[in-house]
Amino acid sequence: MSRRRLLAGIGALALACVTGSEAAAAAGQALRVDGGRRKPNIILIVLDDLGYGEIGSYGQKTIKTPVLDRLAAEGLRFTQAYANPTCAPSRASLLTGLHTGHSRIKGNGDSGKGLVAEDVTVAETLRAAGYATSHIGKWGFGPDNGDNPSHPNSQGYDHFFGYITHGHAHDYWPTYLWRDAERIAYPENEGGDVTYAGDLFTTEALDFIDRNHDRPFFLNLNYTTPHGPNEVPSDAPYTDEDWPQPERNHAAQITWTDGAIGKVLDRLERHGVADDTLVVFTSDNGPHALHGVEFFDSNGPLRGTKFTVYEGGIRVPLIVRLPAALRSAGAPTAGSVLRQKVAVWDFLPTLSDVAGGETPAGLDGISFLPALTGKSQPDRPYLYWQSEGGDQAVRFGRWKAVRRKGKAVELYDLWSDLGESKNIASSHSNQVRSAEKWLADAVVVK
Repeated sequence: MSRRRLLAGIGALALACVTGSEAAAAAGQALRVDGGRRKPNIILIVLDDLGYGEIGSYGQKTIKTPVLDRLAAEGLRFTQAYANPTCAPSRASLLTGLHTGHSRIKGNGDSGKGLVAEDVTVAETLRAAGYATSHIGKWGFGPDNGDNPSHPNSQGYDHFFGYITHGHAHDYWPTYLWRDAERIAYPENEGGDVTYAGDLFTTEALDFIDRNHDRPFFLNLNYTTPHGPNEVPSDAPYTDEDWPQPERNHAAQITWTDGAIGKVLDRLERHGVADDTLVVFTSDNGPHALHGVEFFDSNGPLRGTKFTVYEGGIRVPLIVRLPAALRSAGAPTAGSVLRQKVAVWDFLPTLSDVAGGETPAGLDGISFLPALTGKSQPDRPYLYWQSEGGDQAVRFGRWKAVRRKGKAVELYDLWSDLGESKNIASSHSNQVRSAEKWLADAVVVK
């Protein structure tokens, strides 16, 4: 049976279903029956190349991020959240619940392949649960046209506005974008930098909230900042800083995005639905190395940057602000720091549980709804990554194994060596053998 037939009949047919645990299922059930409370809206905000240390709540001292810092104070901040080393595989894992060993998108070079009809996405799961669904900003897969199986409208999104392809998303002043299957022209950008894509994304997000605030909605908002090139309408509030211009622009990109997110959160308040909305904020990988990594300590205490499987390339900020329906007795209090290991491939099962939806079987992800609600959070034997260049990594408990292409396995104890500075493989043969098995077992060629 195809996924289309499976999802189309979800009201009458049963999907093979897994939730993270009985606690996750119980929490999701509570959302559906709690005094007739509506299902929570869900806003998932994903930035492009934002480093672990580039916002104030994660230790940034120079770049101003007051909105995100307030969001962390009002919500929950994860310190062991993971993406993939580069954009396309992270976005594919987020959408499908599969890590790079099982996903068909294993690197940015695979982005042209796109998704296929057999892939089941988080948007399809939420739409089947009764949600209006929107993807705004960077999509990053498939051919640049409005009629193909990889298009967001073919992958569960009722509404799409933004860049379809990975390469197009590098243009902050585009001459066209897509709204669903329609190509929207911005001829003013032919001769200069006039209309900034990020402003268009914010306006589109506000309009989507305006149209759907009276029903459950899923808004997947994907700003391309602070991906290079470091372009932004103004370098304020850093114009007068005695910094190199690229660093001023990079910092301004992040602060600009912080302000744009503030507009989205304010619109929830205006419609009186802020307390009915789950807000999730993260990045698709670690910081790029073009500008600012050393200048702003963009990866904090972590080794490596984007493209690497060291912690600096894959550990990312993750902030979650809970709706009232999840802030029950025993749930973590506002401002709590959560140390559970989670990854972007956990988003599908987690958001499905929040929505009271059905989660497809066979995912690598597990729901972290229990962690959000103060329940016991299940773990899995390992987390797995691979880079486009063929490097691999596996995290199991306190241990992190890295195998660079053609090299021996390196082993690090992240509890005592977060910066991965001391390779202890030679003195921990049992852990190395376990890592080698998982590194081999995790890969399935598609």
